[in-house]
Amino acid sequence: MIRDLSSTLQAVLSDPSLAGPFPELSKALVAFDRPDESFKPAQTTVDLFLFDVRENMELRSNEPAIERLNGQAVMHRSPMRVACTYLITAWPVGGTDLVLQEQRLLAQVLQVVSTYPQIPMSFLKGKLVGQAPPLPMMASHPEELKNPAEFWTAIGNKMRASITVTVTISMQVAAPVTAPIAKTALIRVGERTGPDARTLIPASKMEFYRIGGKVTSGGQAVAGAMVTVAGAGLSARTDGEGEYVLGAMTAGLHTLHVEADGTTKQVSITVPATAGANYDVQL
Repeated sequence: MIRDLSSTLQAVLSDPSLAGPFPELSKALVAFDRPDESFKPAQTTVDLFLFDVRENMELRSNEPAIERLNGQAVMHRSPMRVACTYLITAWPVGGTDLVLQEQRLLAQVLQVVSTYPQIPMSFLKGKLVGQAPPLPMMASHPEELKNPAEFWTAIGNKMRASITVTVTISMQVAAPVTAPIAKTALIRVGERTGPDARTLIPASKMEFYRIGGKVTSGGQAVAGAMVTVAGAGLSARTDGEGEYVLGAMTAGLHTLHVEADGTTKQVSITVPATAGANYDVQL
C-alpha cells in the first residue's frame, strides 16, 4: 500500500497538465531513491525519499463499522491511519545556474502539492483507489527534521534545500469478522442485592425480551412495513433492509401483525424463539 502511495505521488507530479504552468517540473524524472552521496541522476530529477512512517494517533478510532449482509453482521475494525512523510529534493542536470534551477523546481513542487489538501481520486493507484476517507496531503516541516544538518550527515551527503510532504493513508490491520445477528435479547430489571452487586433480589426481578426479524416479499426485503405485536402496544417499521426490532415484551405466545402496501399478514411467534425458529415474516 505504501508503494501505491509512491506511485500516486508520482502521478501527481507527472500530470500532463503541468506542462503549461510548470514546464521544468513536467520534464523532470520523479524518483524515490535515498539522496546519499552516491545519488547522481543523469537527468533532471525530483526525488521523493520516504524517511518516516508512523501511525497518526490523533486519527485513531476503536469504533468498528458494522454492516448487515445475508442475515449476518460483518464487523470491520477501524483501519490504522498511517502518516507517510517524504523528503523532496530537486536535482537539475545541464544548463547554467543549477542552484536557481533547483530552487525553481522545489517551488513548483511546493505549489503543486499545496494545490491538493486531499489527493484527487483520479491520481490514486492500486489499493488506494476508492479508499475512504480521502487521503489528506500536507506540505510541512515535521518534528523529525528539527536539525537538517544531522539528517544529511546521517544519510551521507551534504545538506541541500528540501521540502517535506506528509500523506495519511488508511491501512487495514485485521480481517472482517462475520457473526450471526442476534434475534432475541433478554432484559432483566429489578433491585440489586447490594450497591455493587450484579445479582437482583428475586422478588423484584422482571424479565423482558427484545426481538428482531426481517420482512420479505418474493425473497426481497420490504422497507417501511409496519410490524405490530397484537395487544402489547408495540410497533416498529422495517428499515431499508427489511429489518425491524421490537421490545420489551414478556415470554410466551404472541401474534405479529405485518402490513405493507395494502398487504397484511398475521404470524404467531414464541418468545424466546425455539431452536431453528425466528421472527422473520414472508408476505
